[in-house]
Amino acid sequence: MVRVLIIKLSSMGDIIHALPSLSDAAKHNPTIEFHWVVEKSFKDIPLWHPNVTRVIPIELRRWRKERWRCLFNGEFRAFLRDLRKERYDLVIDAQSSIKSAIVTRLSRGLRCGYSFKTTRERFASLFYQKRFSVIFEQHAIRRMRLLFSKVLGYTFNDSIPDYGVNRNTLPAMAAPCQTPFLVFLHGTSWATKLWPENYWRALIKRANSAGFTVLLPWGNADEKARAERLASAQALVLPKLKINEVSAIITQAKAVVSVDTGLGHAAAAFGVPAVSLYGPTDPRFTAALGNKQLHLAADFSCAPCQQKVCSYTGPSEEKPACFTTLPPDAVWRQLESLL
Repeated sequence: MVRVLIIKLSSMGDIIHALPSLSDAAKHNPTIEFHWVVEKSFKDIPLWHPNVTRVIPIELRRWRKERWRCLFNGEFRAFLRDLRKERYDLVIDAQSSIKSAIVTRLSRGLRCGYSFKTTRERFASLFYQKRFSVIFEQHAIRRMRLLFSKVLGYTFNDSIPDYGVNRNTLPAMAAPCQTPFLVFLHGTSWATKLWPENYWRALIKRANSAGFTVLLPWGNADEKARAERLASAQALVLPKLKINEVSAIITQAKAVVSVDTGLGHAAAAFGVPAVSLYGPTDPRFTAALGNKQLHLAADFSCAPCQQKVCSYTGPSEEKPACFTTLPPDAVWRQLESLL
C-alpha cells in the first residue's frame, strides 16, 4: 500500500479540482490511501472521495491574523503533531503556493511538486525534493492530473474527469419544496464575478413560468441580503447551511445556474446539470468540468480580465459590464437544453 499526503488548503473550487487526480491514482493502484491537509472550513470535501481516509485540518487563514495567539495557545503545536504523526511514502503539494510549500516542508515524507518554471509561485519549488514540469497554461484539473501521474508513475489518460465522489457522505436532507426545483448559485468572492441582480430576477421569473421553484443558498451576510432581495421575484431563500448540507440539496436539483464559485464545482462533481457564467475569469482554465456542464463566457472587449475590481468606464446598463453579453434569455435557452 502507498500512503500519500496531499497539501491542498483552499479554496473550495480548487479542492474539488483535485479529486479527479485521486480517482486516476486509485485506478492505477486500488490500495492507495490519501491523507489531506486542508483549511478547516473545507474539511468535509476531501472525504467525499473514498480513497481519502484522514483529513488534517489547518486554520492558516485565521492564524495569519492571530499569529501570536496561535503560537502561544498550543494550536500550531497541535497541528504540527497531527501533521508529523505519520511518515508518508509521498507528499504532494497540489497548490504550489509558498504557504502550501511551507506546510509540505513541515511534513514527513518525500516532498513532490511542480518545477520552478511551472509552479504558480516559483519559490515554492525550493521546498520540494522532487520537481515535475507540467505546462501551466491548461485547465487546473488536467494540470493536477498530470502532476499526480508523474509523481506516482502511471500514464495519464486524458478522459472526462472522474471525481469519484460518494453521495452517501452527504447528509440526508429533505427536499425544501414539493415542486421540481432549480438552485441558483449567486454568491462568489469577487464582486466582478457577480451576475447582475436584475438578470437573476428575470431568470427566476422564467423558471417559475416553466413550473420550477428556485432555491437561493447563501454563505455570509452579503449573500443573505442578496438572496432576500432576489426572493422578491418568487424564489425561496434557504436557511444557513454547511457545505455538505447545501451540496446535498444541490444533488436533488433538476439543474443549477452558477457564477464562478466553489459550489458550482460541487454540482459538476456530483453530476448535476449546470450552466456556469464567466465574466472576468476564463473557463478554459477553471471551468466546472463534467457531464452536462455548460460554460457561458462573456464576449466583451476586456474579458476575461482576471481582476477583482472592474476598471471598465464605458457606458453600460449593468455592472460588471461584461455580463451584458450574457443576458437572462441566453442563459435560459442554455438551461432549457439541459432540462
